[in-house]
Amino acid sequence: MEKEYMKGGEFLIAESTADAVFTPEDLNEEQRMIGDTTKEFVDNEVAPQLPAMEQHAWEVARDLVRKGGELGLLGATIPEEYGGLGLDQTTGVVIAEMMGRAGGFGTTFGAQTSIGLLPILYFGSEELKKKWIPKIVSGEVVSAYCLTESSSGSDAQGAKTTAKLTDDGQHYILNGEKMFISNGSFADVFIVFAKIDGEKDKFSAFVVERSENCRPGAEEHKMGIKSSSTTPLILSDCKIPATNLIGNVGDGAKIAFNILNVGRFKLGASVTGGAKLAIHHAVRYANEREQFNRKISSFGAIKHKLAEMAIRTWVAESITYRTVGMIDALIGDGADNAKKMQSIEEYAVESSINKVACSEALDYVVDEMVQIYGGYGYSADYPAEKAYRDSRINRIFEGTNEINRMLIPGQLMKRAMKGKLGLLQAAKALQEELLNPSMSFDEDTSLLAAETKLAQNAKKTALMVLGTAAQKYMMGLSEQQEVLLNCADIIMDAYQMETAIMRAKKYADGNGEEAAGRCIDMASVFCNDAIQRVEAKAKNTIAAIAEGDEGRTLLVALKRFTKNNSPVNTIAARQRIADTMIAANSYPF
Repeated sequence: MEKEYMKGGEFLIAESTADAVFTPEDLNEEQRMIGDTTKEFVDNEVAPQLPAMEQHAWEVARDLVRKGGELGLLGATIPEEYGGLGLDQTTGVVIAEMMGRAGGFGTTFGAQTSIGLLPILYFGSEELKKKWIPKIVSGEVVSAYCLTESSSGSDAQGAKTTAKLTDDGQHYILNGEKMFISNGSFADVFIVFAKIDGEKDKFSAFVVERSENCRPGAEEHKMGIKSSSTTPLILSDCKIPATNLIGNVGDGAKIAFNILNVGRFKLGASVTGGAKLAIHHAVRYANEREQFNRKISSFGAIKHKLAEMAIRTWVAESITYRTVGMIDALIGDGADNAKKMQSIEEYAVESSINKVACSEALDYVVDEMVQIYGGYGYSADYPAEKAYRDSRINRIFEGTNEINRMLIPGQLMKRAMKGKLGLLQAAKALQEELLNPSMSFDEDTSLLAAETKLAQNAKKTALMVLGTAAQKYMMGLSEQQEVLLNCADIIMDAYQMETAIMRAKKYADGNGEEAAGRCIDMASVFCNDAIQRVEAKAKNTIAAIAEGDEGRTLLVALKRFTKNNSPVNTIAARQRIADTMIAANSYPF
């Protein structure tokens, strides 16, 4: 019998228990050791070289890639038969989190280990795997991923790059220009997407070696991540063996979008690592800087900032590990590559939530970091300036946050229509509840009981709004972008609320409520604020999609769902969180 598991997107309609949610506290000794090794590599080897790489010393970047290969970091999740360590996806996330401390080099690392490698692993022929993967995971060869073009970004299949099979069927000839290629200046091999004969249904992926006919253009002058190389790639009558086709003709979209799912949950981990480092610097500066004869860390306004930075980072970390925990649980032991890819695809909704929520948490953190540093935050002599400009790209990488927001409700509806998710049945049951509301007099006094109820109601709100929108627009729902964006925000807050509660409960179960005090505070404050966001988003959306009696009924239900009978003293809770950080002189959670 196959073991039961929570399906992708099912969190919205099913209850979860604390013991079923994977948290960072559940990491095993091996995973922690690999995390420590990665952190030491970044702090001791990479960080001192970031100024040189910002000046485009790409020989330094190549050397660091090779050193990462020697440590086994490039191939942690790659099967041993191709030179990797054969470890689980969680270990890959631990490494990605620590690489988030590496600024632009984290982008170099991600291109090498994720989008520049996994298309070959999951979709390539055995010949391509054996030829390229061992060289990539050792760092001998640097890889890059080439999807975007000047006229096709989010619309990847609008690409104009072409591939034409020679008359003898032995080679493809590629022509076109790709944009924004990470590792472009010094990559040896490129994963290139092109249309065979210019036909959309023949959008395909190829392995292309660097040559005179496949060469990078000039380095881009970027706002941030200056310590990573970004160039165009120019393909001019580039001749490659026909065997360099990845997968089958027409598999390009499937390859691109599945690999992006991996990039999304790993990006969630990476930006969480960046946020922790930013908080570390901000706390230390606040403890050193004096104004009015007091450390600025003693002021309430600064404490509020530090605490909110910590809360958003802690919640981002929580959803990252919950998601990868579900992926690994579904993969199980001894799974082949097809099973791994299928398991990752199963949680496409959660991966998009991670990407959006975590990248926006980092943007909040670095923005407040600049504010805490004041005028010095705007100076390149202090770490806030670099953290601020490096952060912004993450809302564009791996599909813009807007695209991912629309994917969240879109994928949920798609899964529901295919019978993979009981969303329609849940929506029908909720409709009956709205028409015949029942009164509950049960007084739950368990830990975070009020917050748990709010999280449950946030999920009901998401279901109510999305269900109403689907009924109104039916097949035209995908065109209602503002409605979808609002639905996504409600769904994301619901996922984060539930995950934060589960993590805090699990920690309290294992360590006692007193030891879990700050975890409880963070979950409580987050839920208190999130339900207000949920109410505002839902109210605005209901006004757009329903009117008359239907609109009034929905607004009454919304008021009931978002009513917080136990408001939290968020000021006191944030002060407790901030005081713990100030005493630790770092991010201690």
